[in-house]
Amino acid sequence: MKKKLVVFTGAGVSADSGIATFRDADGLWANYRIEDVCTPEALRNNRDTVIRFYNMRRREMLAAQPNPAHKAIAGLERYFDVQVVTQNVDNLHERAGSTHVTHLHGELTKLRSSANPDLIYPLEGWEQKPDTRAEDGSLLRPHIVFFGESVPMFDTATRIAARAEIFVIVGTSLAVYPAASLVRYVDPKVPIYLVDPGKPDTSLIRNPLTHICERAAVGMPQLARKLIEQFGGE
Repeated sequence: MKKKLVVFTGAGVSADSGIATFRDADGLWANYRIEDVCTPEALRNNRDTVIRFYNMRRREMLAAQPNPAHKAIAGLERYFDVQVVTQNVDNLHERAGSTHVTHLHGELTKLRSSANPDLIYPLEGWEQKPDTRAEDGSLLRPHIVFFGESVPMFDTATRIAARAEIFVIVGTSLAVYPAASLVRYVDPKVPIYLVDPGKPDTSLIRNPLTHICERAAVGMPQLARKLIEQFGGE
């Protein structure tokens, strides 16, 4: 039986495909404050700006391609029972071939009702028209968890983490909550592997920890080979 491998990914994975993160000093976020485009208040008070911003994010996503980190993670499905839990809102994991992806912070490829968070629609292409409505009559909004909103998929993610036999963290500073606390749900005997060139906050990790200090696109293929050699035949 394949070992259960959980891969928890953050913005550093998408950044290696050229997708800007909100911490970048340049790129798509350079001309916008988070408060103006990524809060419920912004959507309520400046809807056109918010819709335009997420249309630009979709265009950026569609122009990007999965990088070696995405592909390495997808390739691990040949050897492990892989679940990806991602903080990213793009679809690069799916386009690389990953088949079990839980999006903590929503998905750019979907819209939802402003009144009913369970009323979700796929979006073809990159453009949302500002005045499109759901079947309940409410205006559609990006299917994104804005700052200040609850994270409805977090409970699902904690159950996935609790079942992990190997836990991998890639491209995240472990600074955004509640997502960063996911490591507390991993059995303390389970090995954790961290791929990030910086110094993520590992204060919540109580497990055996291996840190590969590389960008996602470099370190994740290295780690994938190591995991296959060490555990892939079990």
